[in-house]
Parts: sequence; C-alpha cells; structure tokens
Amino acid sequence: MSEQHDEPDLADLERRMEGAITALKHEFGGLRTGRASASLLEPVMVDAYGTQMPMNQVGTVSVPEPRMLSVNVWDKTMVAAVEKAIRNAGLGVNPIVDGQTVRVPIPELNEERRVELTRVAAKYAEQAKVAVRNVRRDGMESIKRSQKEGRMSEDEMKVWHDEIQTMTDATIKQVDDALAHKEGEIMQV
Repeated sequence: MSEQHDEPDLADLERRMEGAITALKHEFGGLRTGRASASLLEPVMVDAYGTQMPMNQVGTVSVPEPRMLSVNVWDKTMVAAVEKAIRNAGLGVNPIVDGQTVRVPIPELNEERRVELTRVAAKYAEQAKVAVRNVRRDGMESIKRSQKEGRMSEDEMKVWHDEIQTMTDATIKQVDDALAHKEGEIMQV
C-alpha cells in the first residue's frame, strides 16, 4: 500500500487571506480623509428609475481638485436624485448642483474627527486580522487532521505549519501596512 499525503490547499488559504485584504481596502475606501477620493461615493445608492443604483451607473465621478469631487450626471432628470443621495449618505458633505454636474466640496477634518476615523480604521484592520487568523486556523486544523489520520508525517506537518504561518505573517503585515498608510492619510493636515 502506497503512502498517501494530504497537502493543505495553500492556494485556497492564500486566496481567502487576500480576500480579507481586499475587503479591508474597500472598507478603508469609504473612510473620508481630508482629501477627495472617488471611492468615497462608491457606496452611495441613487433612487433612479424606480430602483436603487450605484452612483457610477448614473454619472461619472471625478476628482478635479484635491478637495473636490464632481459627478457629471448623464441624465439631467437624475441630477436632483444624485444630489439628494449624496446629501443623505451621512458623509458630512454638502453637494452643490451646477447644471448637470453635482460638485461635492470635501471639508477639512477637525482633530476630533480625525482621531475617531483612525479608531474606525483600526477596528477594520482588527477585523481583517481576525479573518486572516481564522483562515490560518482552518489550515492548521487540516494538517493536524491529516497527521492524526496517518496521511502526513510529523516532519511534513511541521513544514506545512511553517508555510501557513509564514503566509499568515505576511498577510498580517499587509494589514498593518495598509492601516499605517490609512492613518497617515487621515492625520495628514
């Protein structure tokens, strides 16, 4: 009888860890810094043609200057709906209608709001780390199960353990780097 080896699916573990990073970057995109970013309007839904539509399906979002967003609305009958959606999105901005364009000045953040945003960013980063650690745990349980069932030697288990831990450490570092970058953006005056 030939010996069977059960190798953990590292590609799947890596994909799931990358998913945590992608989700974190999306969460960070919704955090308003003192600078304009088109991603700020991504989560805003517009009541258009009897349904809720994402902002990018009713107009072009651009950043004409560092503290200004601009939405060029394609259908002029939708301008009021776009303005209302932005105003009611809880972003702390006051859109200004100018013909078929809705301008969104991005106000300066006060120190208290900056500190609050860094706390929110840290919370998002911690959630991403928990997700990464859960993927790590799944991988570790898989190799322990294989070893216990005799499909993997103690030495092989150690090799896979180290491989998964290395992948986890690298992903956690990506989370920490993304958080440091976002905190820098938020605190930048």
